[in-house]
Amino acid sequence: MTRKPERETPHADVPLNQREAAKLATQRAVLAAARDSFEELGFERANLREIAARAQVSAGTVLHYYGDKRALLHAALFEELDTALDDAIAAAQAAPTLLRQLDALTRAVFAYYKARPSLSRVALRESLFADPPWAERFAAQTTRVSEAIATLALAARARGELSASTDPTLLSVTYLSIFYFALIAWVQQTIADPEALVAVQLRHLFPPKENTPDEPQPVPRRRRA
Repeated sequence: MTRKPERETPHADVPLNQREAAKLATQRAVLAAARDSFEELGFERANLREIAARAQVSAGTVLHYYGDKRALLHAALFEELDTALDDAIAAAQAAPTLLRQLDALTRAVFAYYKARPSLSRVALRESLFADPPWAERFAAQTTRVSEAIATLALAARARGELSASTDPTLLSVTYLSIFYFALIAWVQQTIADPEALVAVQLRHLFPPKENTPDEPQPVPRRRRA
């Protein structure tokens, strides 16, 4: 049976004693080492002993916190993706219009995926097909982004950027459908610029007044060898 991972990051307002701080530092070192190992070696070739050596801990310590390699993979993906999504939502909220907000969200999330292209392929598969409890945790991340987009769309409708009949929830679902299509196409190496693909499609969702002169160029297709 897989050990349920312990929570990696306690609440920021809770002071850490020396033992808790050391525990947290160890977990962070293990997760960072795991991400590097999975990116460089791939999930199948990576092993817990090598990851433990990178983190400068024993393999038993890795097993104690995460149970097995797949649970470690899920923990490593979830923590970093969670932080990336927080940053992406914050970047979107800082933009002046909904179209620019969604552009900012797209760029920020793809920056995360492009920083670790090999791991991103694993992340996509695992986030879509993970077993419990990780399936629910990854789904909750998507729900959090969807709700943030719906909130932005509601505010945009109040500002007059969208028609009064626009359903913010439906707009959010539409955006995520476009985003995941672009993500899958990029992972499959059929397009080189997924951000541009999303941007082009988004401009079909908005009135002409939202389309500015800096329209995205046609999406270049990636040549296969």
